[in-house]
Amino acid sequence: MVLFFTSTAVNPPATIYMGKDKFENEDLIKYAWPQDVWFHVDKLSSAHVYLRMPEGMAWEAIPEALLIDCAQLVKANSIEGMPSSVNAPSCVAR
Repeated sequence: MVLFFTSTAVNPPATIYMGKDKFENEDLIKYAWPQDVWFHVDKLSSAHVYLRMPEGMAWEAIPEALLIDCAQLVKANSIEGMPSSVNAPSCVAR
């Protein structure tokens, strides 16, 4: 079951998706929208977290509070609590 979160760090609130295991992570990669932003711990096992970009928001304009919400989810659901990397889903290789 893919987990859905609502970040109220921005107005209007943003939707964040997270897979709980490798199978859900694969589904998230498969069904990600081109404008989604992918968060993951680099080179270690962790949850895949996707930010569904609010309408009209550019990557460069993502508020810090929203980035922190996504990064905290990745960190809390990684094997070593490491910092996360950020990419477009189309850049994710299996």
